[in-house]
Amino acid sequence: MPQRRRPPIKGSTTHGRRRPGDVAPAPPPAPWVDGPPSGRIGSVVDSAIYAGGRRVASPGSLAETYRCLREEAGGMAWIGLYRPDEEAELASVATEFGLHTLAVEDAIQAHQRPKLERYGDTLFVVLRAARYLDDVEAVEFGELHLFIGPDFVVTVRHSESPNLGAVRARLEADPALLSRGPEAVLYAILDAVVDGYAPVVAGLENDIDEIESEVFRGDPEVSRRTYELSREVVDFQRATHPLPGMLAGLTAGFAKYHVDEELQRHLRDVDDHVHQVNERIDGFRTALRDILTVNATLVAERQNEEMKTLSQASNAQNEEVKKISAWAAILFAPTLIGTVYGMNFQAMPELGWQLGYPLALVLMMMVSISLYVVFKHRSWI
Repeated sequence: MPQRRRPPIKGSTTHGRRRPGDVAPAPPPAPWVDGPPSGRIGSVVDSAIYAGGRRVASPGSLAETYRCLREEAGGMAWIGLYRPDEEAELASVATEFGLHTLAVEDAIQAHQRPKLERYGDTLFVVLRAARYLDDVEAVEFGELHLFIGPDFVVTVRHSESPNLGAVRARLEADPALLSRGPEAVLYAILDAVVDGYAPVVAGLENDIDEIESEVFRGDPEVSRRTYELSREVVDFQRATHPLPGMLAGLTAGFAKYHVDEELQRHLRDVDDHVHQVNERIDGFRTALRDILTVNATLVAERQNEEMKTLSQASNAQNEEVKKISAWAAILFAPTLIGTVYGMNFQAMPELGWQLGYPLALVLMMMVSISLYVVFKHRSWI
């Protein structure tokens, strides 16, 4: 392998674990953002050699790319891969540029958290891109791996975003920036990923505003939507919160690796944008937590009102039952007496008594009046 012609760039090492499920499943095939399908060679989307900030070669294969890089003194190779497999392009790139097996394994398997690691003179960077899908009002996350060496950049993309084709076009349109080497490519990609967070922030903010309106309208689906939005915000936070530490690691190496002052200013600008995004995300989490609290309070109040209404209805029903029961008891007593003396058996006492009839009437009236007084005293009627 030829000697690398540029000094290694700055960086720091951080270690993390894989988080299965962190990366959203790949969306249906969409238009290529790094180049047309006809230009692909396996998983290679684009491959170019740059010298003096300009593209000097567009090799048709990886072997030709390696050859052109060796022949171009002071040149830089930028190879873009899309979901490569271990046995083909990425293995070839790893062998040519001496990439560490652990970093290659991470790039193949994906599902990594954002991180910055150094392996010798090669910097390995993992970024989580995000884009807001207006049609489904959801956030889609992508994953991007970068190998930055003294004279090469290898990008491994596992999703349709970010649009590295636009990043490449931007750099090629600015030879002064591209001439600063692999560090410029790293900055441009970081800038594109962070700038891509702005529409996501705006979309989430709009969703939160809608949820706040739904809460006070009493929408029964608001709790589910709030929970789903909270999960998206947490995933977004996982994508953005490691970035300040990564940028701090890059910043710490400015002096050691003699990073161009213009690139230093650009990276500080990216760092400022990252902090703004993180502040907004922290605000979203607080707002969603408050929304859940307010919604729980409103639901409890509505339940209390419903219970109060049910209790009032139950009490009213109990009053009606009391009245019916009281009048039934009042009517039952004379009916019982009349029924007994209406059986007309020959051996019954008082059947021949002259005062039996008026006495029965008086008895029925007294019993009914007594029961009425008792029930009235107890407010049953």
